[in-house]
Amino acid sequence: MKKLYFLVVSVFIFHSFHAQNENIEKKGMMIAKEAQSFANKMTAYNLNPNTLNYDLQYQRMDVTLDPSVYNISGSVTSHFKPTQSMSSIYFDLANTLTVSQVQYHGNTLVFQQLPTKEVKIDFQSPLPANVLDSLTITYSGPPALDNDAFSTGSQSGTAIVSTLSEPYGAQDWFPTKQSMNDKIDQFDFKITTPSQYSVAANGKFMSETALPGGQKLTFWRTMYPTAAYLVALSVTNFVKLNDTMGNPPFPFVNYLYPSTINNASAMSDIEWTKQIMNTFETYFGPYPFRNEKYGHMEFNYGGVCMEHQTMSSMSAWGRPVIAHELAHQWFGDKVTCGAWNDIWLNEGFATFGEHLANEKLLMSNAQFMTYLLNEKNYITSSPGGTTYVADSNLGNIGAIFSGRLSYSKGGYIVRMIKWVLGDTAFYQAIKEYHSRPNLAYNYAKSTDLSASLLQSTGKDFTEFFNDWVYGEGYPTYDIRWKQVGNQIAFKASQTQSSPTVSFFEMPLPIKVNGTGGQVAYFALNNTTNNQYFTETVPFPVASVEFNYEYQMLEKNSTVTQDNTLSVADLNLEEFTLYPNPARNELYLKGIKKETEFTIYFSDGKLVRKEKYRPGKPINISELIPGTYVFSIKDKNIKFLKH
Repeated sequence: MKKLYFLVVSVFIFHSFHAQNENIEKKGMMIAKEAQSFANKMTAYNLNPNTLNYDLQYQRMDVTLDPSVYNISGSVTSHFKPTQSMSSIYFDLANTLTVSQVQYHGNTLVFQQLPTKEVKIDFQSPLPANVLDSLTITYSGPPALDNDAFSTGSQSGTAIVSTLSEPYGAQDWFPTKQSMNDKIDQFDFKITTPSQYSVAANGKFMSETALPGGQKLTFWRTMYPTAAYLVALSVTNFVKLNDTMGNPPFPFVNYLYPSTINNASAMSDIEWTKQIMNTFETYFGPYPFRNEKYGHMEFNYGGVCMEHQTMSSMSAWGRPVIAHELAHQWFGDKVTCGAWNDIWLNEGFATFGEHLANEKLLMSNAQFMTYLLNEKNYITSSPGGTTYVADSNLGNIGAIFSGRLSYSKGGYIVRMIKWVLGDTAFYQAIKEYHSRPNLAYNYAKSTDLSASLLQSTGKDFTEFFNDWVYGEGYPTYDIRWKQVGNQIAFKASQTQSSPTVSFFEMPLPIKVNGTGGQVAYFALNNTTNNQYFTETVPFPVASVEFNYEYQMLEKNSTVTQDNTLSVADLNLEEFTLYPNPARNELYLKGIKKETEFTIYFSDGKLVRKEKYRPGKPINISELIPGTYVFSIKDKNIKFLKH
């Protein structure tokens, strides 16, 4: 999503702790200013019910633009397929634009421009369902000013016109369909301008043609499905840089101001895009728009950057923002949030792209740890607020464009999913998430991500999403430990910052340091409060660290050596599961209190989760024959079901 940067410099990676805190403060200012510019847009809708009865498959924009004149004129041809018989069709279009004609198969149709920023077009007879059809709307006028989706100005004394339509500004400059359920399958730009200007836009450059009267026609085409708010262009006296990136190579295209060419820092950052592209392709999978291009176009929105599909729009340079906008090509452009409630699916993954750039390319490990600590402190600076934006908050700009929740906490949620799954399973799972046939080049909601993770890993993230996405706040832990021989016992107690979450179930990151420099790492599967664990540590323990690489969100947690810690009630060394193999019932020995247990398939898929009641058998008659894992008190035992 568009992101406002007051200061983005390459020396970011050398910032001290104080400077990184300052960066977080600026980030809040950035999002606040961004949100303010959207104040008149968010009263709109995720779905316009009037446009749900057709599939918009193609649009061709034939318009004339002069960067020195605040006006657009021309036509948009739309190919659509009705999903039911229809006598009329609606397009989203601002009232400041005047429709002069609607042509349909050589005939002129009756239309109305409505106060609801729609144009309603009536057909002479009903159109049948599932038959591809088309019409052309001719229009002209000054785009609406309130949404700032269309902007003219100047750079170094030369006129420029640019667009920025997120979230509902596309209708301000062309007739389209903005509902978050239907992408435009193909889009053609045919833009006529005075000949001294160049046009940058989505997709693949097709041609430039000289026209009489000192005019020029520029043709761009994208064959990838595109959300209406990601359709964009910018027009000025660009310097065009055509290069390649990736392996195998594909076009890397930049349309830059002449002044930028002489900016060594900016040019170095642009060249660095090749490195982060290689990194993202390694971890996220192939760049989604390889058949066309990736690149940047500068545009007329001071301090703002926006992930327009195939060509991010930039008015500031810096490696973190380049990484953020590039990550959006996978998460936000290829897979787009299906409602503004789920904006974290765009912004959280793009912020995680910043994490990845910092970790792999921009920072030392110590610097990256400081970066994560500052992010964690920023997120937990307030005890409430959900990452998911409730319907009641869709008019609350601060809730939707929350730097703390939609961006930073969203990014940390992605990091925590990585911690839960482990790096290998995580990166494979997110490659599969944006590649699933029902999601690729389509829209997704939080429930779709959760379902995709389950399908990829067998792990049910329902509770995780309830806690971290839909719930508020964070946990605080009291970790106590005691060493007895080669065993170390832990007790984990938790409090929550918000009553909306009764308990955060998370694997707890534990690092045990020995007196002789030895180190052991554990992930304690914390599913209940005041839970005990035992682990084997074959060396004298000097100290224990919790959340040692900031794998998860928490605040003010403590770790204490407690020699009074009692684990006698657990009798973990005597814990047994029998009979094994079993047919209809299992029995436990050594667990004396009601305790939660889980049963997994051998492939890790959750089968059952419930309370064990001492002295009562566990009925497994409904399980199909096979190998299972029984887990209780952080102990796992395989058993065979006949």
